Amino acid sequence: MITSLRPKYPEELFSTPIVQQTAFWSSLKGSLGVRSLALDFRAGSWNGPMADVLVVLQQVDRSSCIAYVPYGPEIEPDEADQGPFLEELSECLREFLPRNCFCLRYDLCWESFWAKDADFYDQEGHWLGPPQAKMQELRFNFNTCSWNLKKAPTNILPSNTIYLDLRHEPEGLLAQMKPKTRYNIGLSQRRGVEVTCLGMDFLETWYQLYTETADRNGLVLHDIEYFRAVLAARAEGTSTEVLLLVASLEEIPLAAMFLVLSGNRASYLYGASAGNQRKVMATYALQWEAMNIARTRGCSQYDMFGVAPRPDPEHPMHGLYRFKTGFGGTLYHSLGCWDYPLDQDRYAAFLSQEFHQQGFHRR
Repeated sequence: MITSLRPKYPEELFSTPIVQQTAFWSSLKGSLGVRSLALDFRAGSWNGPMADVLVVLQQVDRSSCIAYVPYGPEIEPDEADQGPFLEELSECLREFLPRNCFCLRYDLCWESFWAKDADFYDQEGHWLGPPQAKMQELRFNFNTCSWNLKKAPTNILPSNTIYLDLRHEPEGLLAQMKPKTRYNIGLSQRRGVEVTCLGMDFLETWYQLYTETADRNGLVLHDIEYFRAVLAARAEGTSTEVLLLVASLEEIPLAAMFLVLSGNRASYLYGASAGNQRKVMATYALQWEAMNIARTRGCSQYDMFGVAPRPDPEHPMHGLYRFKTGFGGTLYHSLGCWDYPLDQDRYAAFLSQEFHQQGFHRR
């Protein structure tokens, strides 16, 4: 199935709407001291389509690392071929990885098998989620040779998101939203909330909002240098662009977000908001402006980047679910993280560590 594979410079990665598989992402990781590999491969036959993949070498400890593939590979085989394809790709990649790499971890953006199965939805049409890990592995490893694909204990990047279709005029976008969301957008405009695009000089203010948001919601904090790297990252010859948008009232920042434009997709990558002045609905103004910027820049899709899989009040992301689904769009459920161990003993020890901590990597 994989008929050729060769390394190349990350700058040569193909253009894609998946920002985590771009030269930009490799540049960002490099600025943070994380090495990555880019490789071409053909799928199917010598005449098959050329594809590529970005692999991030994430250090676990002083002596070992794992090869992490964020939202990749992009190419998505037919459902019955996905396990064998990933198995063969893993074996082909093995020779290009450092000797101390004991595992490949794929953060797959492929649609979940069970999201296509009516039996996994309740009577109200809400997705119930995938089955237990052992049942997932049984299905995913079908037709593989080694049955070596393991469901990772946690997902790293969001496995549930909402995609909005931007191929409409503003009136059409508003018509797809829930009435309360449309009202809140209008309210923010009437209250005088203004959204502007700012640069590196706003980073300290962004980080204050971000820290407040993380503390309020119990989130793990990135260091400010991470966001400095996101804004500063550049990759020659790519169309990826990062915008820092800020919603203010009378020049007081109330909400901010990182909007990433890559190919035909815009992604709401990071967001933050103040705890005060919430009645002016600055977060709604921010999203509405981001969608309009993305549409005018030629994007046809807007990725809300992470929600709860269903309207469950007990889920920690329930508030985000209510907020983001108000803008319309379609819920999408991916397969999430899957591991291909290269050293079974070291992998078993790593899993034991993961069960006692929150993971080795954050987006």
